[in-house]
Amino acid sequence: MSLNIIVLAKQVPDTRNVGKDAMKADGTINRAALPAIFNPEDLNALEQALRLKDAHPGSTITVLTMGLPKAAEVIREAIFRGADGGIVLTDRPLGGADTLATSYSLAQAIRKFGNYDIILGGRQAIDGDTAQVGPQIAEKLGLPQVTYAEEILGIEDGKVTVKRRLEHGLETVKAPLPCVVTVNGSAADCRPRNVKRLMKYKYAVSPSEKAALSEEQQKFVDERPYLQLREWGCADIDADPQQIGFPGSPTKVKTVENVVFTAKEARRLENNDEQIEELIKELITNHTIG
Repeated sequence: MSLNIIVLAKQVPDTRNVGKDAMKADGTINRAALPAIFNPEDLNALEQALRLKDAHPGSTITVLTMGLPKAAEVIREAIFRGADGGIVLTDRPLGGADTLATSYSLAQAIRKFGNYDIILGGRQAIDGDTAQVGPQIAEKLGLPQVTYAEEILGIEDGKVTVKRRLEHGLETVKAPLPCVVTVNGSAADCRPRNVKRLMKYKYAVSPSEKAALSEEQQKFVDERPYLQLREWGCADIDADPQQIGFPGSPTKVKTVENVVFTAKEARRLENNDEQIEELIKELITNHTIG
């Protein structure tokens, strides 16, 4: 049984390097001021997709990402690791979207894509940490969903078996296809790039990227259809203007700041049991410990 697999991936700012220029005046993230990386848990989801592809010959993996045109970089990265292609959902009206508007836009793109068996994505993105987009997409598409997935154990008789990592243990569940599965960071790390695929697809570009190439480079891409990534805009997915970008986003970010914890006071203890015992009693009394 071959599968049509969609992997949701996001190019995110590296939140380990948040500085004073991380926010724009309108409350959105200044992505140009931060290094862009492949969202870590989306890489975990990609590995689960690649394992399904290995287990089901003839399967295809399509990566769907929404963002600026440069987000095509995550599609190339996924192709280097074994994905078959991808779609960049990019358009100016999509900018400034919160999880509600993002999930609507991605759901519309999935509807346009049409033929799919399973949708995989990371549990959450490190630039928001909401874990809302995957479940919202499932609700909008009317699909069953499995969250907190740690491993896809297999697909048989039209059902996927998934091991979930919960707060107090593990759970194994089954869900009918098609469905949405969001994957934890505790899942297996994604395999490294394949050198042969890297050499073959390193010049793959989206239409926006292709427009910036020289005439000779464009001809090179035109002669090789496998180097041409798809790019969709609002019109392609029949998006309602009131449900995308700023108009479709009831959540607005007021500010982002880097918080550094500092001690208000310090106390030096002598090396004796009495002072240590007094400190422990004090910490228990003010509920710091115990």
